[in-house]
Amino acid sequence: MIMIGEKINGSIASVAKAIKERDEAFIRRLALRQTECGADYLDIAAGTAPNREKEALVWLISVVQDTVDTPLCIDSTDCGMIRAMLPYVKKPGMINSVSEERGKCDQLLPEIADSEWKIIALTCDDRGISTDPAVKLAIAEAIIGKAKTLGIEEERLFVDPAVTALSTTGDSLMSFTETTRLIKERFPSVHITSGLSNISFGLPHRKAINQQFFCLALAAGMDSAIMDPTSPDMRAVLYATEALLGEDRLCRRYLQAYRKGLIGTKTPVNSGAEQLSE
Repeated sequence: MIMIGEKINGSIASVAKAIKERDEAFIRRLALRQTECGADYLDIAAGTAPNREKEALVWLISVVQDTVDTPLCIDSTDCGMIRAMLPYVKKPGMINSVSEERGKCDQLLPEIADSEWKIIALTCDDRGISTDPAVKLAIAEAIIGKAKTLGIEEERLFVDPAVTALSTTGDSLMSFTETTRLIKERFPSVHITSGLSNISFGLPHRKAINQQFFCLALAAGMDSAIMDPTSPDMRAVLYATEALLGEDRLCRRYLQAYRKGLIGTKTPVNSGAEQLSE
């Protein structure tokens, strides 16, 4: 399972404060702790006003790269901003994200075609986010087709079926799992990813919803997640589910995680940042 650490995101109040005050120590702690907890990539999102986004992203990228070697996931809704950030990144990581909305694919895919950058592809277009798995599959097919034309291998693509909030769409999980099944059946080498906290938006005790969604999504074939790797509860769900699915021979990774204190502890992470997932 490929973990994309979600903690360096300006939509979190404490991170927004650190960005505003240019608190390097705070951002370094977040980067280091997520890396220590097994994050494969660190999502970097400024979450600030458009006129301040470039300056904030450049600063975040510099601080994080000076702290850890973990590849970065550059996160912005502005394709031009993502393109502007690429020269500041020391080694190829991940782009979050492209879609069929407002020509984002056509702007970004050619930019990274002849590289090792990986891409998160959202199954949405100018009509918005559909709840119909067939529509999401068609969008995924269009993006994957464009990538293939440019020589981008399926293994570099992380398709996000764009889970909707359970509070407004009662079948959001079923739509997600069916879309995952259809995509993996058609494109077995493509990765499936998701932001785990989206499904619980608007509900109380969000952690319970997020944990169960994580487990069921993994069982459906999701092999990546934008998540809080510092959460012992979320890590426990990951290792336990992998063991239950027969993907952890003799529960070795589960046992190793327990011995290292990565699961089975309620000790709070001393990062000072609240979780997106709660």
